[in-house]
Amino acid sequence: MKSPFSPIFPFVFALLLLYHIRVTSADFHATSAPVADLESLIQCLSMHSDNSSISKVIYTQINSSYSSVLNFSIQNLRFSTPNTPKPHVIITPLDVSQVQAAIKCSKKHGLQIRVRSGGRDFEGLSYVSHVPFVFIDLLNLSEISVDAAEQTASVQAGATLGQLYYRIEEKSKTFGFPGGLCPTVGVGGHING
Repeated sequence: MKSPFSPIFPFVFALLLLYHIRVTSADFHATSAPVADLESLIQCLSMHSDNSSISKVIYTQINSSYSSVLNFSIQNLRFSTPNTPKPHVIITPLDVSQVQAAIKCSKKHGLQIRVRSGGRDFEGLSYVSHVPFVFIDLLNLSEISVDAAEQTASVQAGATLGQLYYRIEEKSKTFGFPGGLCPTVGVGGHING
């Protein structure tokens, strides 16, 4: 027995396919458009940071160091292609006030935030987005303090597991941290999952 809907199915399928192509194309063009007021974003970052050197840690797409900062620890090369959506601004904060400024100003300007925690990200979740975004690389926030007497450690999110292992070993031959075998993984990403 023939279904009464069978002649309609190819037509509906074609309409859905055209709709999907149009929506995908619109999303792509929306992500490749520049931030409307990049200068305003940079002024906001300077105004909300306690550290006057924030201009030294902001990289825009016209900055000559932009690509090298972005690609510094990309392990999955499919995320370094020209077609991969790129952040409008990269920030490599030197202190917590610069992280706070980046969050506050990104929200004010309607930008998503992606964070890299000093290591690597095979899935590309920390440096790829299909909407306009700011990329915060915590590479410079990598201080580690180990107190063997108190049996505590304080680790900033930009440190790597290798750096943590080294600092623990400096202070104690008996303490350790169960983090795996790869020393280039960022502590922040490892702990947060």
